[in-house]
Amino acid sequence: MLLFKKQMRENKYIMSYLEAIIFGVVQGITEFLPISSTAHIILTAIILGYEFPGLAFEVFLHQASVLAIILYFRKDLVQVVSGFFSYFKEKNQVNKVHFYFGLYIIVATIITGGLGLLIKDLSMDFMKSPNFIAVALTITGCLLIFIERFHKYGSRIEKDMTFLDSIVVGLAQAIAVLPGLSRSGLTLISGLWVGLSRETAVKYSFLLAIPVILGASVLAFGDVSAGMWAEIGFGPLIVAFAATFVFSMIGIIWLIDFLKKSKLVYFAAYCFIVAILIFLFLDSTVVFG
Repeated sequence: MLLFKKQMRENKYIMSYLEAIIFGVVQGITEFLPISSTAHIILTAIILGYEFPGLAFEVFLHQASVLAIILYFRKDLVQVVSGFFSYFKEKNQVNKVHFYFGLYIIVATIITGGLGLLIKDLSMDFMKSPNFIAVALTITGCLLIFIERFHKYGSRIEKDMTFLDSIVVGLAQAIAVLPGLSRSGLTLISGLWVGLSRETAVKYSFLLAIPVILGASVLAFGDVSAGMWAEIGFGPLIVAFAATFVFSMIGIIWLIDFLKKSKLVYFAAYCFIVAILIFLFLDSTVVFG
């Protein structure tokens, strides 16, 4: 049964304000939940019959999400950055913890950047199809169940982290370049798998998003600064950015509070439900982008 199919438009890139709000809300809410924001943006575009002019719009929305991270974690960022550079002058224990935590972010980012670009270059069109996304969401759900039900939570915090932790999390983050595999989900899962406490794994996952998103933004700067504004429209882009920022803040606050008292299996159930709905109602021949 095929419920949603791409509809032809007179101008396939011009975006309405309603669509801008929808994309902003979807990106903001799903970016930090372990359910793959890329998959939800692709599915939303398919349902609305919209086609993006390249990856510029996605990268643009991610900048709003990273702005929300920077604002929310500003105190942690100041501590890590100041401690990192202060360690060269004053090698006390506090600065040492921040110095190595900064190094772990750098190492994971380098691994993600190198391997992620390779995977992205090798990715084929079928990876942007609904069926592939459904399978990837199912895998994400299974991993969430595994880490919640079959793996004992660790208690290691920032001062107990090692370079092996950053390598494992960096590899997981690189794999998440594939649609349907959640970046936040895989970094959180891999952090918990290596024995980090839930609070440390969440913090590490969030802070890792900053260099990764900013790096992707630099690579797509030409598209973001030029053609995207003319093709999509200045007004809708500003509205989408604002909506993404607001709902990213809501998503961050809600997820952190949720994880203090609830289980990851709820997100797994959501991934399974979405995957089933994709198989039942989306046209499997549609390819995004």
